[in-house]
Amino acid sequence: MVVVDLEKCVGCGECEDVCTFGAISIVDEKAVVDPDTCTLCGACEEACPEGAIEIEGEDISPAGGMDLDAWRGVWVVAEFRHDRFAPVTFELLGKGRQLADDLETDLTAVLMGSGVGEYAESLIERGADKVLVVDSPRLEQFLDDVYARILADMAQKEKPEIILAGATAMGRAFIPQVATILETGLTADCTGLEIAPEGRDLLQTRPAFGGNLMATIICDSTRPQMATVRPHVLKAMEPDASRQGEVIKIDPHEDLLKSNIKVLESVMEEAEGPMLTEAEVVITAGRGVENPKNIALIEKLAHCMEGGVGATRAVTDAEWLPGRCQIGQTGVTVSPKLYMGFGVSGAIQHLVGMQGSEIIVAVNKDPDAPVFDVATYGIVGDVKDILPLLVRRICQERGND
Repeated sequence: MVVVDLEKCVGCGECEDVCTFGAISIVDEKAVVDPDTCTLCGACEEACPEGAIEIEGEDISPAGGMDLDAWRGVWVVAEFRHDRFAPVTFELLGKGRQLADDLETDLTAVLMGSGVGEYAESLIERGADKVLVVDSPRLEQFLDDVYARILADMAQKEKPEIILAGATAMGRAFIPQVATILETGLTADCTGLEIAPEGRDLLQTRPAFGGNLMATIICDSTRPQMATVRPHVLKAMEPDASRQGEVIKIDPHEDLLKSNIKVLESVMEEAEGPMLTEAEVVITAGRGVENPKNIALIEKLAHCMEGGVGATRAVTDAEWLPGRCQIGQTGVTVSPKLYMGFGVSGAIQHLVGMQGSEIIVAVNKDPDAPVFDVATYGIVGDVKDILPLLVRRICQERGND
């Protein structure tokens, strides 16, 4: 907790100014801390010129009891659903291989599910040295509390120093529970991972403050270091069938398989065209399309080009397109060969979800729109005039008008 020495405090406001969480206010010329808002980040303690602020609590530093040297190895949580691996699994293995080599340690993939054992070798081909397989009919349905307990139990026994998972719907559902059980930190939605030049700390980079800056976070006092990573921001390794590795079958204790959740029904959503996150062409609608009637032209162009339909948050909030189409910080990340944005202004929250595209084409009537800063080709003009012309020409050229 944060303790304010009222005798030393002069109400200068330095602590209030540096608190990015709004947890400190000056009342009657004294600093007052809201314990429900405070995150114990320590910025106020460092900023106080009078030394009137002190953070008290349990010492979780290495000297406080955790032996960091006992934790070794890099783990990647493989996501396997509906008879296929999520692409982010192979992307994580590619980065995990690099991190493990930098640390001179092993890379282990964790594969959980029902009937998944036969797919373990493909993870070795993609860079894993070992695969821990938890294969049980009880895991046919994804139950976040069960998956969390099993992974946490294995981590407590094997002590990996790093655990990586995809920032997908599945990863976001159970990985925070694992971090809570293990009493360690978790950095969500990372876009970059590296090992610190000195020591074995993982440098975890992610957008912060609404995407307006990039923050690099370390977890230097506890292990494992945990991070979820956005899909399509890392590069997967090419499979190598000659790689050799070890497959280890894990039988979880019965208590770990008990759940408070009951799945009543699992429904596969039907959608035309390729999955947005895997499409080689993405046609995106922004606020500048102005009218939901123009969405039909966006969808037609995507159909002609065998691409996926994307959207900015303004478009999904207006319910012109479903939420699954949203690209950006609070949506999905795409990295197609061709991205075309119509009426997309280029807010940073959207750019972080598409700036990995090979070719970016932007159409916007504002010549100063930020999207032109990242565009390969830009067209300054009204979407309502340009979009119909492009649809007509491209669909005619492809014989799909």
